[in-house]
Amino acid sequence: MQKPSKINLEKNTPTLSSLSFKKSTIASKSKYEKDLKKWQLRLLHAQQAYFHANKRAIIVFEGWDASGKGGAIRRLTERLDPRGFQVHPIGAPRKEEQGKHYLYRFQTRLPAPGEIAIFDRSWYGRVLVERVEGFAVEQQWQRAYQEINEFERLLTDDDARIIKVFMHISPKEQLKRFAERLSNPIKRWKLTEEDIRNRQRWPEYDEAINQMFEQTSTITSPWHPIAANHKWYARIKVLKTVVKALEKDMDLSPPEADPEVLKAARKHLKLDV
Repeated sequence: MQKPSKINLEKNTPTLSSLSFKKSTIASKSKYEKDLKKWQLRLLHAQQAYFHANKRAIIVFEGWDASGKGGAIRRLTERLDPRGFQVHPIGAPRKEEQGKHYLYRFQTRLPAPGEIAIFDRSWYGRVLVERVEGFAVEQQWQRAYQEINEFERLLTDDDARIIKVFMHISPKEQLKRFAERLSNPIKRWKLTEEDIRNRQRWPEYDEAINQMFEQTSTITSPWHPIAANHKWYARIKVLKTVVKALEKDMDLSPPEADPEVLKAARKHLKLDV
């Protein structure tokens, strides 16, 4: 009888303290723009490969408030074919989702074959904000580590690829970005009372994040924490991380031309193909 694959945690799981903000920078705008163009093109080729192979990809974004998740997602998607991906911004459960298992609303947002789903926050809310803010009791969030690992195993066994990114910034950088948002009428809406309140529990979130890495960074779906104090660096690092994970063990060569299309082109368009 066929059984599910084993859940194997990484031996050396990442930690927030292992990241270096000083080394995580890009020196010039020209370098940033050159790298951006290069990695966005590679990402487009990867998207096309997944489409032709009918393979699904799921990209999960977690991170501190104001850590740059939205900016990274924007650079990740701006050159992709819009028909082949969907971004899911995750907030509090809607009325019809309340009272159901917390994974329900993510199961209904999984990508179709050949498509990519991007989650701006995710099922990991159960072991982060719900844990720290007391929305889940200890028994619930402790149980969630295994539930999440089994959920992701279900997906990877079904040939979906899961890429998990955590955007990390320092408390000082977060304060700076909060101040910038408050002073900018266009961005002011991004800062909420909840964001300010969450900041007061930084040590508790730090502990929850590191435990999340320890309990859910698996061999098949590892966590990729990214030092995000420098926005240019973070965006390129996200692109590199996602592209390399998508490309792994994938045939990226374009498919052969359809013989019937070539035949019709020779006959009706008089093309020498």
